[in-house]
Amino acid sequence: MADPRIFGRSEDSDRRQEPGRRLYDPYKDLQIPYRAIYDLPTSPEFLFQEESIAQRRSWGENLTFYTGIGYLGGAAIGASLGLYKGVKAAEAGDTAKLRVNRILNSSGQEGRRMGNRLGIIGLLYAGMESGMVAVRDSDDWINSVVAGLGTGAIYKAANGPRSAAIAGAIGGLMVGVAMAGKQVLKRHVPI
Repeated sequence: MADPRIFGRSEDSDRRQEPGRRLYDPYKDLQIPYRAIYDLPTSPEFLFQEESIAQRRSWGENLTFYTGIGYLGGAAIGASLGLYKGVKAAEAGDTAKLRVNRILNSSGQEGRRMGNRLGIIGLLYAGMESGMVAVRDSDDWINSVVAGLGTGAIYKAANGPRSAAIAGAIGGLMVGVAMAGKQVLKRHVPI
């Protein structure tokens, strides 16, 4: 058994120390500034002062964010729809390999289709919202609603003016509901 006076902790360490003696601590005289390494600030740090003033993403970050979220979300939704269609299209005499192939093909096809659609919608929305912020020089809910309205109208413009107007109204309404929900959550949900 090791001597508790040398190693500090053992099953016999609860007994009293002898008077005039202390336990050996090899790190006692080392003054390592380890607290400065691990005591990091919780607020964001900025390289330039202008970055700390901005309260919103830049137009390029917005474009990348909305396009990426749209594509990834659409791909996930499309893949699940393709999974459903692939399982539904299975026939009685199919082998397991053929069923898996049908499911994978339909999931990939629907995932690509839906991902591309929602990615384009995100691209149009981000461009319009950033353009509205640049034109109006303010960042408020009006920019978002007008961007949603314009996105719906441009996305369905090839189908005719009636279809574009309906899609624009749906887009503006969806963004308006999302902005109202965001304000309600800010007010009533403590985060």
